[in-house]
Amino acid sequence: MSDSDCLFCRIIAGEIPSTIVLETDNVLAFRDIMPQAPTHVLVVPRQHLADVTDVAAAAPDVLAEMIDVAQRIADDECSGQFRLVFNTGPVAGQSVFHVHAHVLGGAELGPNLAGMIE
Repeated sequence: MSDSDCLFCRIIAGEIPSTIVLETDNVLAFRDIMPQAPTHVLVVPRQHLADVTDVAAAAPDVLAEMIDVAQRIADDECSGQFRLVFNTGPVAGQSVFHVHAHVLGGAELGPNLAGMIE
């Protein structure tokens, strides 16, 4: 299921160009257009779910797959070391309400970086 007004659903549908890093039947990973680290990839489920709590409740296997995809990207780009960030709700910095994980790595990440991820 998708939402025609959702930016990430439109990326998944190929309506908006993106730089795809990895894809599976359930998950798409693409580069963030405003990277906060040398590696900054967004991992999204193809199914439209608002946030990480929704995907955990509705499709825990997809959440596990998102984390597996994040690890595979980190293995390829950051020697397996990465930060994984889910923002849930606007106060926490979520600006697109289609669950997405930020895979960050490729440099030493300071503690303040997590507050800058949108």
